[in-house]
Amino acid sequence: MKVLKFGGTSVASADQIKQVKQIIADENDIRIVVVVSALGGITDLLLKTSARAAQRDVSFHAGAKELEKRHMEAIKSLIPVKSQSGILSHVKAELNTLETLLEGAFLIGEITPRLLDKIVSYGELLSSFIISEYLISSGLDANLVDSRDIIITDENYGKAAVNFDVTNQRCQSYFKKSKEKITILPGFVSSSETGDSTTLGRGGSDYTAAVIAAAMGAEVLEIWTDVSGMYTANPKLVKQAKAIRNISYEEAMELSHFGAKVLYPPTIQPVLLRGIPIHIKNTFRPQDPGTTIEKNKGDSKYAVRGISYVPNISLLTLEGPGMIGIPGISRKFFEVLSQAQISVVLITQASSEHSICIGLAQEDAPTAEKMVNEAFTYEINASKIKPVLTESDLAIIALVGDQMKSHQGLSGRMFSTLGKNNVNIRAIAQGASERNISAVIHKEDVRKALNALHESFFEENVKQLNLYIMGVGNVGSRLLNQIHQQHAYLKKQHRLNIRVIGISNSRTMIFNQEGIPLKDWKGLLERGETADPDRFFNQLLSFNLRNSIFIDNTASASVAATYQNYLGKSIAVVTCNKIACSSDLDHYLKLKEVSREYNAPFLFETNVGAGLPIIDTLKHLIASGDKVKKIQAVLSGSLNFVFNNYDGKVPFDEVVQRAQKEGYTEPDPKIDLSGVDVMRKILILARESGYQINMEDITNDSFLPEESLGTKDNESFYGSLRKNEQGFLELYNKAFEKDCKLKYVAQFEEGRASVGLQFIPPDHDFYKLEGSDNIVLFYTDRYQEQPLVVKGAGAGAEVTASGIFADIIRIGNF
Repeated sequence: MKVLKFGGTSVASADQIKQVKQIIADENDIRIVVVVSALGGITDLLLKTSARAAQRDVSFHAGAKELEKRHMEAIKSLIPVKSQSGILSHVKAELNTLETLLEGAFLIGEITPRLLDKIVSYGELLSSFIISEYLISSGLDANLVDSRDIIITDENYGKAAVNFDVTNQRCQSYFKKSKEKITILPGFVSSSETGDSTTLGRGGSDYTAAVIAAAMGAEVLEIWTDVSGMYTANPKLVKQAKAIRNISYEEAMELSHFGAKVLYPPTIQPVLLRGIPIHIKNTFRPQDPGTTIEKNKGDSKYAVRGISYVPNISLLTLEGPGMIGIPGISRKFFEVLSQAQISVVLITQASSEHSICIGLAQEDAPTAEKMVNEAFTYEINASKIKPVLTESDLAIIALVGDQMKSHQGLSGRMFSTLGKNNVNIRAIAQGASERNISAVIHKEDVRKALNALHESFFEENVKQLNLYIMGVGNVGSRLLNQIHQQHAYLKKQHRLNIRVIGISNSRTMIFNQEGIPLKDWKGLLERGETADPDRFFNQLLSFNLRNSIFIDNTASASVAATYQNYLGKSIAVVTCNKIACSSDLDHYLKLKEVSREYNAPFLFETNVGAGLPIIDTLKHLIASGDKVKKIQAVLSGSLNFVFNNYDGKVPFDEVVQRAQKEGYTEPDPKIDLSGVDVMRKILILARESGYQINMEDITNDSFLPEESLGTKDNESFYGSLRKNEQGFLELYNKAFEKDCKLKYVAQFEEGRASVGLQFIPPDHDFYKLEGSDNIVLFYTDRYQEQPLVVKGAGAGAEVTASGIFADIIRIGNF
C-alpha cells in the first residue's frame, strides 16, 4: 500500500485536480490511499469568514458566497454534465449547513474552538467529496471514506491529539474490509470519542496521511506539493537553493520545525517509528526525483543539509541579580508560559545564571510579557529582577545537519559569514545533539543571511558580489564593459559571481535586485529615475544584499563625503576618487577606523598610478615590517603625457586638450596641471607609509601662471594656456638646451613632501619614462641603495577601470 497526500496548492483548481488524477491513475499495480487538503485558499477563507461572523460583521455572507462559487466551479469543470445534479445538490446542502453554523456564530457574537473545528472541517470534507466523484466519473476504482470515522482524537479542539490505539484498530478494520483500489480521505479532520469534529492543526493533512501510513504499515508515504522536495534553503528567498535528494528523519524534523513549509513537523513521528520512508514530490513536475526522507545513512558530502528560518519571532529576556544561584526561577518562568499555552521555540541562558532569554511567536509576546511580569511582581518590586525586556521584528535562522557534530568550525564559519555581512545576532542556541545551530536576527536581514550562509555552505565557494556603481563616464563605462566581458570567466575560474545592482550618473539612476543586464545598461540608465545620492544609499540599504560594494568613479567631493555612511553599514567601498584619502587627516583616519570596525574593505588602489599596484606594494612593505625613508615619483600620467608630447611645434593648450580627450586628465584638467592631483597622490602614499601629514604640509612649485590657476571653467583655462604659450615654450627650450626632459616630480623625505616641474638628465630613472607612464621609487630600510621600483601605465580610463576591477576581485577573495 502507498499513501499519497495532495496539498492545497495541488488541488487549488480544476486543472490542477486533473493533474492529480493523472498521478493517481499512473499507480497501476498497488493499492493506494489518497489524502487531500481543502482547495487552495479555502481554509484561510473559512477562518476569515468565521472571524467576521463572530464579530457580527455581515460581510461573512460574502465569504459564504465565495465558498459556494469556488466549489460549484470545480464541480462544473470536473464532472460530466449528466452526473452533476446529485453532486451539486449534496455540496449545496453541505454549504447550507455551513452557513447555518456561521449564522449561529453571528447571532451569539463569538465562536468556540469546538464550533470553529466543525466549520473549518468543511474545506477538506467538500474537496474530498468532489475529487472522489471526479475520479469515479473518470472510471477509476475509487471510494470516499470520512476520516472522522477512522481517526479518533481527544477534545483539544484546534490541535487534537490522536488516540493511536483506537485509530490504528479502526484503520486496519476498514482497509481489511475495503476492496477498492483507491481510497480517498479528507485530511486535517478527525473526531473525538464522542463524535464531535476535531482538527489536527494547520498542516494536519500531512499528519492524517502519516497516521494512516503508520497504521497500515504502508510501503511509502508520498507528500505531493508545489515544489520538488525539501530544499537547502527557501527557493523563494535563495535562488541558488537546491533540492535535497536524501535526508534523515531527524534532519527533516529540524528543517520543518524551522520553517521549511513543505512538511508539517509532526508528520514524521508516526512513520519514523515504523521506518516508512517519506517522498516529497512536485505535483506539477512529477518527473522530478524530489526528496526521500528515511533513516540516516550518513552518506551526504555536506555536514550542513539545510538552512531554514522562522519569521515573526520575539525575544523575551528575564534578568537580574536576584536570579543568580536561586533555584526555581526557570521553573516558574516556563510554568507561567505553559499555563498560557505559549510555545517556546528557542531558549538560551547565560552560564552566570544572570539572565534567561527565550524566543516565541511575536503574536504571543504581549501576553507572555504581561503574565511573566505579574508572576514576578515581588522580585521586580524588590529590584531582584528587571521587568521583562521584549524585542520584536526578529527571525530565527538555523543550520541543520546530522553530521554537524563531526565537523569542527561550523559555528565559527556561520557567525563569521553573518558578521562580514553586517548581520547582528541577538541570541544563539544549539541543541545537545549538535544537529542544529540557531541564531536570532532582525527580520530585515533574513534574505541576506540566508543567501550568505547558503553561499558559504552549499555553493562550492562561489561568492556573489553585489555592486553599486556611481559614475559611468570614461572610467565607469569601461569598468562595466570589463565586468560584462569577464563575468563568465570569473564565475568559472575564480568562483566569483559579480552582479551590478545599481548604477547612477549625475542625472539618472537604476536598480535591479536580480542584477542589471549589462548589454543594455546605457539604454536602461537613460530611462532611469532622477539621480539622488541619498536615495541611492537608502535603496542599497533596503535591498540589504550580502557582499555589497559601493564603487565611486566620480571626482565629486560630495560623493567622497558619503564613504563613512557606507562603511558604517559594513558595505565595502572601492574608489578612484582621491578626495577622501587626501582630505583632512582626521577624516582619513576615521575612514580607516570605520573600515576596520565594521569589517568593510576600503580600497583605493587607483588613487595612485591607476592600475599599477603601487599602494598594494606599499602596504605589503609596511605589513612586513619595512619602513619607508624616501619616495620619488612621477605620479601624473596626464602631465607625463603632456610633457612627453609637447615639443613647441603644437601649442601647449592643444596637447592638454588631447590628453583630456584621450582620458588622461580629470574632468577639470586644471587639477592635473596645477599639481593638486599630484599633491593628493604623494599625500596618500605618505599616509599609507605611516606618516601623518596634510595637504598644507606639501610644497607645490607650480609651473602654471597665476592667471591660469585663477580660471573658473575649462574654456577660460584653455584660453589662458594659449595666452601664455610663450612661457611654456621657454620651459621646453631650456630643458632641450640642457639635454633634459621636463617631468613633474613628487618627493617625500623625512616627513616633508613637495611637488614641482624638474629638469631630468639622461642618467636619471625618470628620463626614459614614456607616454602617460608613472614611476615610483621606494627607498626603505631594506631598499636603501637600490630602490624598489614600480613603473607602468599610470593614466587612462581603461587601466584605471582595470585597477578598480582588481580591487573588486580582491574583495571577492577576502
